[in-house]
This record gives sequence, structure tokens and C-alpha cells, in this order.
Amino acid sequence: MEYFIQQLINGLTLGAIYGLIAIGYTMVYGIIGMINFAHGDVFMISAFVALISFLVLGLVGITWLPLALLLVLIIAMFVTSAYGWAVERLAYRPLRGSFRLAPLISAIGMSVFLQNYVQIAQGARVKPLPPLIQGGFTFMEQKSFTITLSYMQIVIVVLTLVLMTAFSLLIARTALGRAQRACEQDRTMAALLGINVDRTISLTFVMGAALASVAGMMFLLYYGVIDFFIGFLAGIKAFTAAVLGGIGSLPGAMLGGLLIGLIETFWSAYFTIEYKDVAAFSILVLVLIFRPSGLLGRPEVEKV
Repeated sequence: MEYFIQQLINGLTLGAIYGLIAIGYTMVYGIIGMINFAHGDVFMISAFVALISFLVLGLVGITWLPLALLLVLIIAMFVTSAYGWAVERLAYRPLRGSFRLAPLISAIGMSVFLQNYVQIAQGARVKPLPPLIQGGFTFMEQKSFTITLSYMQIVIVVLTLVLMTAFSLLIARTALGRAQRACEQDRTMAALLGINVDRTISLTFVMGAALASVAGMMFLLYYGVIDFFIGFLAGIKAFTAAVLGGIGSLPGAMLGGLLIGLIETFWSAYFTIEYKDVAAFSILVLVLIFRPSGLLGRPEVEKV
């Protein structure tokens, strides 16, 4: 029982990171109907930006942890948002009126470019970061096994819930959210009603990148090592989570992320770790067979 609870905690933590990345996928898809395959690499860049920021702050003498974390988060969100804006401006906007495969191919090309750009700039070796947030709580102490809940895990889960709530309220109750929902339904009509469609789409990419920056920083602090390839793996898992929960649904993206994290963690704990990805994708296939719109997604209505 203790082992099960520990893996549940680990799975929820991993799923929260996947969920933050998946929200970026589902926000972009909800407005322009396209998958931003460069989103995972934007997440990877945010982890490198956070690592470099920690090192620079240490060199200039800013070592008080709360201040350092706040500054790194602000820097990572600002820089990563700029990358998100650039992806939309270079890979999507010029091809928005083209056939549907063109932006998809362009996004894949952008993903490959960002991945190789970081590999050349930072090298192919993994980059470590010493643990900054240590300690935690212990429960049900036994001779054979003890449940631990680290402060880092608490921070990840709480921050994810706060951001999920904030973005849901932003989309439901603000002018920007109304503009995003209008563009999702009919971009042409939204433009005729005075909504700046280009700016709304750009802001959506920026918001998704900002969420990815938080996930990148949390990933760095939680695992302590990063490399140029983490964006591809995490991006595929987050995309799977978005589809599993229902692409276009923010709660669905978070639910899908939590499910993928739990499936991976429990499969690795009770079965062989080599097939954890097979287990996650098998669940996705079953869900798409019996519920093609995802767990919380809505079936698309063809407009006539």
C-alpha cells in the first residue's frame, strides 16, 4: 500500500508537468485547428533558459532562493514567450491561407531547427543542476518502505492547479478569452466584428509558451538534468495527453496529462520500464477507438 501511494504521488507530479505543456497544444489547436509541433522544443528551450539564469544569478551574488526562483521564472517566461511569438510569426502566419499540411510541415521544420540550434549552442551532453529545493514530509514510516512527499512535488502540483484555474478564468471571463473563443468558432466573422485575429492568435502562442516555460523550470528543478532532446519526448507525451483528454479542452489537457503521468509511473513501478511508453499509447488508442473526441472533448460539428 505504501509503495502504491508513493507511485501515485510521483505520477501526479509527472502528470502535472505534462498537463502544463499539453495546455499549450490544446490552446493553439482550439483557435487555428493546427498542432504546434514546435511547442515541445519551446519547453526544452525554457529549461535551458532557466538553467542559464540560475547560473548567472549565482555569479552576480543573488543566492536567496525565493528571489532567485522568482527572477528565473520571470526571465524564463519572457524569453520563452518571445520564442512562442516567433514560431507563430515565422512558421504559421505566412502559411495561414495555404493548404492545411503546409503549416504542419513548417512547424515540424521549426521543431528540428530549434532542437539542433540548442544542440549546437549548448552541446549534446546533459546539463546538471544541483538540487535547490530540498526536504519534504514523510508518512507511514515502515522498516521496508517510507512514503515521501517532497517540497518540490508540492510546488509543482500547487502551481499547476493555480495556473490551470487562472487560465480557465482568463478564457471564460476576459475580453481576450472571448476573442479567442470567437476566433475558434469563426475567424472570418470574428474579424468582421472588429477582433484583431492576428494579435489574438499571437497572444495564444505567447500564453502557451509561457505555460511551457513554467513546466520547463519545474522539470529542471525536479529532475536536475536536461539536454536538447527532452523537448521531443515531453512534447510527444504532452500531445498525447491533449488528445487523450480532448484536444481543444483545457481541463481535458490537464486530465490527459495526469493520466499519462500515472500510467507511465505505475507501469514502470509494477512492470518493465522499457514498455511504459507502449502502455501510455495503448491507452490512447483505446480511448480514440471508443471515444474519438477524447475524454472531455466535444465532437466537431460540420458547418454547412
